[in-house]
Amino acid sequence: MKVDIKNLPESEIEILVELDPKEWGEFINEAIRELSREAKVDGFRAGHVPREILEQRIGQGKILEKAGDLAVKKTYVSLIAEKKIEAIGRPQIQILKIAKDNPFEFKAKVAVMPQVELGDWRSTVRATSKEKQTEIKVEEKEIADALAWLQKSRTKFVTVARPAQKGDRVEVNFTAKKDGQVIENGASQNHPLVLGEGHFVPGFEDNLVGLKENEEKKFNLVFPSDFKSKDLAGQPIEFEVKMVLVQAGQMPELNDEFVKSLGNFEDKAALEKNIREGITEEKKVKAKDAWRAKVLDSLVKEIKAKAPAILIEAELEKMLHELADSVGQMGLKLEAYLKNISKTQENLKQEWRAKASQRVLASLALWAIAQQEKIEVSAPEIEADINHMATHYPDWETIRQQIDMEQLKVYTEGRLQNEKVFELFESL
Repeated sequence: MKVDIKNLPESEIEILVELDPKEWGEFINEAIRELSREAKVDGFRAGHVPREILEQRIGQGKILEKAGDLAVKKTYVSLIAEKKIEAIGRPQIQILKIAKDNPFEFKAKVAVMPQVELGDWRSTVRATSKEKQTEIKVEEKEIADALAWLQKSRTKFVTVARPAQKGDRVEVNFTAKKDGQVIENGASQNHPLVLGEGHFVPGFEDNLVGLKENEEKKFNLVFPSDFKSKDLAGQPIEFEVKMVLVQAGQMPELNDEFVKSLGNFEDKAALEKNIREGITEEKKVKAKDAWRAKVLDSLVKEIKAKAPAILIEAELEKMLHELADSVGQMGLKLEAYLKNISKTQENLKQEWRAKASQRVLASLALWAIAQQEKIEVSAPEIEADINHMATHYPDWETIRQQIDMEQLKVYTEGRLQNEKVFELFESL
C-alpha cells in the first residue's frame, strides 16, 4: 500500500492511497463473500453461490462497487489510527482507479484539528484566580424571598362571588380583532390568568379588574411597538371579554404546620437552614461557571489558532438545538418562534457566526492543553459516567436503542476531559 499525505489550507489534509493488485484482490474476495450471503439464487444456499454464477447474476460492476466501499472504509479508518490523525467529521472520498487485477486508488479529503499555539496559558489562568476565591454570601432578604415564594406557590384559590381584584385567579372567554377580523391566536375559552402578573398584553388585565362572573366588556388596546408579531406591533386591537370565573387566593401561614408539609423539617429554622445551604450551593456553581467562562475568554485572546469551518458549522447547529430546547420549554416550536421574530435559521447562523467561532476556539484551547498535559479519560470512567446518567432515565433501555452509543461515548469523553482540564486550572 502506498500512502501520500498532503497538508491543505483551512486545516484540511488530502490522503492519496494506492492498493496493489494483491491487496485490492482481497477486498474483491471479501465483497464476493458478502454479496453471496445476500444473494438469493435458486438451487444454492445463502453464502454458497459460486463466484462465476454470482458475477453473471449481479455483474462485475456491482462487485467492484462493493469492494471499493469496503477498501475505502477499512483502509481509511486504519490509516487515521495508524498515523494518529485528528480527523474531524466525515471525509470526502474520490475513487481514482478501480478495475479488476489492477491497483485500486482513492483520495480522501478531511478536516483535521488545527495547530494551536497556547502561549503562557498557566499565567493566563492564574491571572483570574482571585475571582474563584470570592466569598459567597447569602442575604437575609434572599431567604425571606424564598420563604415568600414557597408560601405563594402553595396558594389555594377559592371561587368568590365578587368583582375581580389584583391577585385573583380568573378565567375568561375573549376574542381579539383587528379591523373586524379575529387575529391569529386571538380567541380563547376559559383562558386562565392571575391578575397583576402581567403575562398578557399590557392593559388587558387592568380591564378585567372589577368584572364579576358572567359580566362582559369591550375595550381597545394598542399593542406594544416591539410586539413579537410585526403585523400587530403598534396596532389598535378590539377585545371582547366575558368573565367566566373569579377565584381569590388563600396563602398559607408560615407556621410549623406549613413548614412540616414541605418535607422533613422540624421547624422554620430547619427550613431556613436548608434554603441557605441551597442558595449558597447555587451561588457557588454560578461563581464557578462565571470564573470558567472568564478563563476561556482569556485563553481565546491569547492562543493562536484558526477555527475550522466544519467545527463552526457544527457549533452553529448546536446553538440552534439549544434555542429549540429553550423555546420548547415555553411551549413553542422553533419554526413558530422564527416566524414571530421574522428570521430564518440562516439569519440566526449569520448573526451567531462570530460567537460560534469563539466557542470553537475555547474548545480547541481546552483540547490543546489536554494534549500538552497528557490528560486522558479511561474507558471505565466513560462507562461509569454513562451508567450514572442512565439512572436518571427510567426508560434508558429504550433510549439506548435509539441513540448512537459510540457518538455518546465520544461526547462523554470530551466532556470529562474538559472537566479534568478545568480541575487543573483550579489547582494552579
